[in-house]
Amino acid sequence: MTRAARRRDEIVRAAFDVIAERGYQRASLAAVAERVGLTQQGLMHYFPSKEHLLAAVLAARDEWDLLRMESRGDVSRLRMSHVAELVEYNQGRRAIAQAYTVLSADSVTEAHPAHDYFVRRYHVLRQQMALLLAHQSIELPAELPAERLAPLLVAVLDGLQLQWLLAPDEVDMSESFRDFLALLGATE
Repeated sequence: MTRAARRRDEIVRAAFDVIAERGYQRASLAAVAERVGLTQQGLMHYFPSKEHLLAAVLAARDEWDLLRMESRGDVSRLRMSHVAELVEYNQGRRAIAQAYTVLSADSVTEAHPAHDYFVRRYHVLRQQMALLLAHQSIELPAELPAERLAPLLVAVLDGLQLQWLLAPDEVDMSESFRDFLALLGATE
């Protein structure tokens, strides 16, 4: 790993901590720069905007989540129960979930710095969910193959997260996702 790559990684980890502590709106480039011993201008050499830095934080979060899932062994043997565990884990990272939700909504415009990241992320996520659904011991209707159910599963995940963020005392994201899995008959 190059020195610049190590420095970028250090900045992303510091940004993750600042966002977790303060939330995305109150996190500043200056606070992240201070954590890693840079000026704000120096930090902007690596990430030209707060949105670019947040996109890098979210990409790193995805990598960390994937490593967490891979630590269970062969990724092709993952089950919906593992996704449910990840939902539960994410419920303990409110600031990151909030930042993800805000940035994903903002990124629907093509000019947004995280637009391409989210287009790719959702494409890959739909493919992964389709594979996961295809390997579950649930009976899918013939007219609803896993590829068509995958976007619905992703919508449930994102929708539950949004509802939980807006009303955490009313919506238990983890419990609601497990209820959804029970409706599907995905008990593994």
